[in-house]
Amino acid sequence: MVVCWDPQYIHEVISLWNEVAVREGYKELDEDSFERIFMSSPYFDRENTFVLLDAGQVAGFACGCTGDDLPLGSIAGYITCIILSDDVRTDEHYRIMLGALEQRFRSLGKMQADVLFFNPMMLPWYIPNTPKHEHNNAPGVPIDSPLYAFLLREGYAERAIECAMYLNLEGFNVPEDIKAKEASASLEHYSVALFNPTLHDGVEDMLSGFDNPLWQKEIAQCVNAGVPVVIAAHRGKAIGFAGPVIRQPNGRGYFAGIGVHPEHEGHGLGSILFFRLCEAFQQIGTAYMSLYTGSTNPAIRIYEKAGFRTVRQFSVMRRELL
Repeated sequence: MVVCWDPQYIHEVISLWNEVAVREGYKELDEDSFERIFMSSPYFDRENTFVLLDAGQVAGFACGCTGDDLPLGSIAGYITCIILSDDVRTDEHYRIMLGALEQRFRSLGKMQADVLFFNPMMLPWYIPNTPKHEHNNAPGVPIDSPLYAFLLREGYAERAIECAMYLNLEGFNVPEDIKAKEASASLEHYSVALFNPTLHDGVEDMLSGFDNPLWQKEIAQCVNAGVPVVIAAHRGKAIGFAGPVIRQPNGRGYFAGIGVHPEHEGHGLGSILFFRLCEAFQQIGTAYMSLYTGSTNPAIRIYEKAGFRTVRQFSVMRRELL
């Protein structure tokens, strides 16, 4: 039997998560983190959160979310997770839980179901072969998970593969060829440094040149609040960024992204920005960095040159809701 969310199930769901999802690499949950990720989210919907009961015991948990203000939110529902106990992990039970999510999406007028990195309910996971270093979000379905194989069988289309990458910052150095690129760019009046309001202007104009509302909001807020951001500038006018430079309590370097205005590409600024970003994290005592990028993104070569390695892969998936 599948029922909509009720707080009475919280302890059993957390136990199920810590048995099943943790085995698949996700971080453990307790009441506080469950509340923070799911129930306190402005996108939480009890009618889009389901519990599978088997002989009166919790045997499955599924959660989805919607929001017209989310990317694709006017037409798409987001699948956050579906987990099943070992005793009931069959296509039949996966199908029951998936069907409940999709039916809720349909009732809200959504035309597609997506598993992707825009999901605001972020699920942290542990980076393999590290002392519990963690990434703050799963950007899709882990391709080594049973859910991934099931969604493929159900006709979900794989739209992209996201590579999760990791770098231990101990011993990181900016290589000589990057320093040479920086010197060459300076001859054309380009500079890369932490944002300084007395040296840089035009940040909002630069951000408006990127088709990324998340960057436009977050980077502007950081600059205005004095949070460090690495800026590429041409004669003092901002034309690229990397950051923000934030060390999280778990020792991870958090940053939103990196971008160079299209009119100023071709000068090696992306590489310079990224290496100086890694250096800035190291200088504030950050232990490691993790990020994800599309498997076909040319920037993956920059990350690999800096020492990053791919540690897991996630699939971005979609099915039309006919």
